[in-house]
Amino acid sequence: QVQVVESGGDLVKEGGSLRLSCTASGLTFDDYAMSWFRQAPGKEREGVSCISRWGVNIYYADSVKGRFTISRDNVKNTLYLQMNSLKPEDTAMYYCAAAQSEYCTASWRASYNYNYWGQGTQVTVSS
Repeated sequence: QVQVVESGGDLVKEGGSLRLSCTASGLTFDDYAMSWFRQAPGKEREGVSCISRWGVNIYYADSVKGRFTISRDNVKNTLYLQMNSLKPEDTAMYYCAAAQSEYCTASWRASYNYNYWGQGTQVTVSS
């Protein structure tokens, strides 16, 4: 049984930093590209970042480019998202997802490209 579990969400002040983690079990972690998504209340889920199976290809949403860094440790079956210079508009539930392919495709932001999802971890940024 595949399990995807996010952690690291918290309440933080504007300008602060957080590191999210996502551990996956029940699958061969390094067979899959992995992504972070987020969903704020009343808004659609949006893709934040994607990393290919070996970390060679990485993509970011324009809204987080230069502030967030995605990484993975295939030995630990863990995905990370380092978030710096946080803004109130970064407030959302953050989700980790395993893609259907080993690469981040041109449509990496589309939820239908992902087989496995975690339950999310809440990030709240106060002004």
